[in-house]
Order: sequence, then C-alpha cells, then structure tokens
Amino acid sequence: MSEVRITGAEGPDGLSLRTAGLSARGRPELAVSGLPPYLGHGWARVLGALAGHVASAPEVPAEVALAPDVVVRLERSGVRLVPVPSDPALDVDEWRRDIVVRLFPEAGA
Repeated sequence: MSEVRITGAEGPDGLSLRTAGLSARGRPELAVSGLPPYLGHGWARVLGALAGHVASAPEVPAEVALAPDVVVRLERSGVRLVPVPSDPALDVDEWRRDIVVRLFPEAGA
C-alpha cells in the first residue's frame, strides 16, 4: 500500500492543505482551504484521520465519525473531497476550530 501525505501552502486566503496518495488507491484526495495558520497542524491531523477512513472504507463515505461527537461530512468539489460540517447551519470557521479542540484537547490550552 502506498502512503498518504498531507501537504500545505499558505496563500492570501489562508492555509490550504491536501492529501497526496489516496488517488493511488482509487479514491479522491481530501482538501481544505482558507484555514488560519494556527489551525494548520491540527487540520493536518484531521485530514490524516479522514484519509485513513476514506482509504479503508469499501466505498467513499459521505460522512465520517472521528469521535462520538465529531462527525465530518465529505463534499465533492471537482475531483477532491472537502470536509464540511454535518450541520450546514454551523459557521465553518468556528466548526474548524471546534473540531481541532474536540479531537486534540491539548490544542485548546
């Protein structure tokens, strides 16, 4: 099996992260953009966890439960999957921070 890497770049709209390696398994890559730089490390970990679920599932999942109270919806954007809140009413920026703090409590300290 090939490995999945997380790569990133900073641009005028914030940090962009994406996976590289899921396509070798016939799966779409994951991508997130517009992140504040302080969430970069946490979201690299989130993408890594999501990539594990996407790679091991029999079909590409529409939603992934990373923890009992942390559900991420995967929305297609071209050839990529973009993690979005399972509840569309949530503010995306607040949700992104909340995901990191819930999964990695040490990030909130």
